[in-house]
Amino acid sequence: MEATLTITPFANEAQALSIGDLNVENRLDRISLFGSVDLTKDKRGLQHARILRAVLEATAFQTKEVLDAMNADSGVDLTALKVDGGMVVNETLMQFQADILGVPVIRPVVAETTALGAAYAAGLAVGFWESEDDIRNNWAESKRWEPQMDEATRAKLYKKWKKAVTKTFDWVDSDD
Repeated sequence: MEATLTITPFANEAQALSIGDLNVENRLDRISLFGSVDLTKDKRGLQHARILRAVLEATAFQTKEVLDAMNADSGVDLTALKVDGGMVVNETLMQFQADILGVPVIRPVVAETTALGAAYAAGLAVGFWESEDDIRNNWAESKRWEPQMDEATRAKLYKKWKKAVTKTFDWVDSDD
């Protein structure tokens, strides 16, 4: 039986939570699976909830990889992560992100800041705001997630994630 699954992790949080944690030792499910995915449930045994949870966890691990590279390049350690966008409404993702990074994750009152940023830039250009400090004063925190995972668990999960990712290298032949 084939099915198409549209992944909207922010809308399917309860379902993603229903399976608990994924077992990364035995599966490579945590690789990013954005968009629509065709599934043959009988062949792979994948469940909707597992894929949703995998997307959430893959997002957090991939964010960690980027931030680790930024920290290494800049020599500045991350002390908190301010987030925005559609996925920030997912409480599970935000908590897991804080856990994996080991720093607080902070969501603003206005979660969709791309359009807001354009409005701020226009306002600066026409003199509505005198300085960037005026804009900074408009920012307000909606919610903060503090890390709850101990360092040993964090390191173990990240090590398993990196191992799972490396297992996907060169799995497609060049003639495919």
